[in-house]
Amino acid sequence: MSDDFDRDIPRAGTHSVKHDGRAAYFGTADVLPLWVADMDFAAPAAVTRALAARAAHPVYGYTFYPDGLFQALIGWLQKRHGWAVEREWIAMAPGVVPSLHAAVMAFAAPGEAVIVQPPVYFPFFTAVTGTGRRLVLNPLRLENGRYAIDFPHLERCAAEGARLLLLCSPHNPVGRVWTREELAEILRIARQYGLVVLSDEIHADLVYPGERHTVLATLATDADKLVTAVAPSKTFNIPGMGLSCLIAPDPALRGAVGRVFDTLHLGHSNPFSIAAFEAAYRDGEPWLDSLLPYLRDNRDFVGARLAERLPDIRLIQPEGTYLLWLDCRGLGMDDAALRDFFVREAKVGMNPGTVFGAGGSGFMRLNIGSPRHVLVEALERIEAALAAR
Repeated sequence: MSDDFDRDIPRAGTHSVKHDGRAAYFGTADVLPLWVADMDFAAPAAVTRALAARAAHPVYGYTFYPDGLFQALIGWLQKRHGWAVEREWIAMAPGVVPSLHAAVMAFAAPGEAVIVQPPVYFPFFTAVTGTGRRLVLNPLRLENGRYAIDFPHLERCAAEGARLLLLCSPHNPVGRVWTREELAEILRIARQYGLVVLSDEIHADLVYPGERHTVLATLATDADKLVTAVAPSKTFNIPGMGLSCLIAPDPALRGAVGRVFDTLHLGHSNPFSIAAFEAAYRDGEPWLDSLLPYLRDNRDFVGARLAERLPDIRLIQPEGTYLLWLDCRGLGMDDAALRDFFVREAKVGMNPGTVFGAGGSGFMRLNIGSPRHVLVEALERIEAALAAR
């Protein structure tokens, strides 16, 4: 049953941020929850079986990372992305967001500059500002309905002494899957100016049919200062497990981040995260192969419905992720009015674009990782609310 994506799975009462946290975030629980980036689908059955088997053993003590976990990850990256990773390159981490913070602390001293490319997932900003580093913005450019990197500006940022680039690839929230040419230019700039790149590739497996994700590291040379963050959390809908990894061939880079984690005594994980991580990468492929066409059809349904019935809301066509970036500027509302309209009138809970920084004004982020009938209801609510104005 785990790949029946039309099935409703009640999540109320599970302490779900997405569902049970609605009232705290929106001021009301009376909204369809289409915000937090997890999906309303059951995880792969292989993951559930692995967790049940581990739970059946009644001792839940300190647990090391088994060889099977690393082999599952290495096999996945080779098969899905053509990336040959060696065991010693891998350092386990307690999540990609903590890894962003650790990378900032490892590669930039207090007051030094870190480059972020907004509009982008908001922890990219707090990883810099919350650790006393200087935030430098290299805003993406929206050109003919598609986002692009401003490379001349990025090069100026690097030339002015930035120490680190936090790259989101594929990009959340705008849905870009960067091309080989774009990624090669990032590496050229980083190489020329001694810039470290932390490439957050947590959405790497969630790329739509017809698109292809290129792992930045597959284009890199031994001289490049590159750390790649990956996790099964988005791919297999297990973000609550809180386990990821950082991959870097350079031991000096791995060591620098590892020392940051060591100061916080974050060297252990729990036995359930380990079981889920290994099972997902080892046995979750059929589930993912079923999920991707469903997400594509969700994306295409929303895009067609907006074009037909809600032309003032324009979809920025995503190439990857299950997050849609909606251009709502045609509604003629400021950001406060826009948020109030969707929450109070349409009763649809989305992330306002302003939380993603520069370029987010007038936009909303919609999570399509739900049964299609939920998206139908959301769009009907929006349509009815606009008609009632």
